[in-house]
Amino acid sequence: MKVIVHGLGIIGGSIAASLKAAGHTVYGKNRSRSAIDYALEHGYIDGVAEDYAGADVVFLALPPRITVRELQEGSFPAGCIVADICGVKQPISRAVHSAPRAYRYVGTHPMAGKETSGIASASATLFSRANFVITRENDSDEEALSVIRSLARDMGFARIEECSAQKHDEMIALTSQLAHVVSSAYIKREGVRDCAGFTGGSFQDMTRVAVVDEKMWAELYLFNQEYLLNEVDRMIGCLQAYRTALSEGDEEGLRALVREGRCYREQIFPANEGNK
Repeated sequence: MKVIVHGLGIIGGSIAASLKAAGHTVYGKNRSRSAIDYALEHGYIDGVAEDYAGADVVFLALPPRITVRELQEGSFPAGCIVADICGVKQPISRAVHSAPRAYRYVGTHPMAGKETSGIASASATLFSRANFVITRENDSDEEALSVIRSLARDMGFARIEECSAQKHDEMIALTSQLAHVVSSAYIKREGVRDCAGFTGGSFQDMTRVAVVDEKMWAELYLFNQEYLLNEVDRMIGCLQAYRTALSEGDEEGLRALVREGRCYREQIFPANEGNK
């Protein structure tokens, strides 16, 4: 099986590295030659792909707008499985289904990464024990889905979740995009720059994802605008409950809010289960 990974950043580079480590033949395609050279030097790929000729599977590890363009204009072999890894799925799926396609599309989202970017941050073990989302619709090709599931396991993912593109975008607005927005807003709060000596684990956890690539994440936010706006509004409502209890000096109300938060966290992540 010939696998081509187009886009050798942290995710694309890790897809290439993990699949090659699992014994697959992997070729890399990238606009920048430096990423290709790095991947070759570190053994992440077997060679360079100038196009998609001969590919059995193509992973598009590209920003959303470029992914849409590639899915609409790329010359993929007939029957080739093409999987994107974008953090939004409905706009990508609509682009694919806007015209007849000779390739077989599978939407995916590797739920792993770092606050750093680029192929220098990639590794063959980045996806170890992580979650992998596959989106499927009524017309999804079952064989293509099966191949992508198998490749996901070869990459090291521990859990494979399948859902519709709509369900994915609703959930990601809450579990990923909202967290990044809150982190970015929090770090800009007046006084944070002068907090050296007063920070601990909570501050580090809260601000870690504020350093992400603004170009890519702004695209993702706008591609998922409706669902993310809903989540921002809900978060404001949650914070308002704390503000009301504080302004009224309501200790019992504050205890209840904090207790609810603890209980919700324990229900989502029971003791010793981590973030499975």
